[in-house]
Amino acid sequence: MSNLTTIELKAFVPARDFALSRQFYQDLGFVMPWSDDNLAYLHHGKCCFMLQNFYVKELAENLMMHLLVEDVQAWWDKINAQDIGGRYGVRIVPPQDQPWQMRDFVLIDPSGVLWRIGQNLE
Repeated sequence: MSNLTTIELKAFVPARDFALSRQFYQDLGFVMPWSDDNLAYLHHGKCCFMLQNFYVKELAENLMMHLLVEDVQAWWDKINAQDIGGRYGVRIVPPQDQPWQMRDFVLIDPSGVLWRIGQNLE
């Protein structure tokens, strides 16, 4: 019998400006325990991804990430308190209740990657 236990799934997220994107994600609260000139490992709790110093506009603008959180309002408040939209020139759409039983908001990173940050509705 084989052991088919999974450990982790990571997306590779493109960055048009690698240094700017690393700082952007750290300002959002992601921890970066490792980075070199081409790749950075970022995580927030058990959620993680690899930021890559690689950019193709069509890829970046068609990539969507979803971050499930316990308190979407706390995330929204933090992002607004830090003026993430103004400091990085990124688009942010306010929280809304979605038909898929989730309250979320949209944040588009400096490279054009769309993030949905949300919580489940009960």
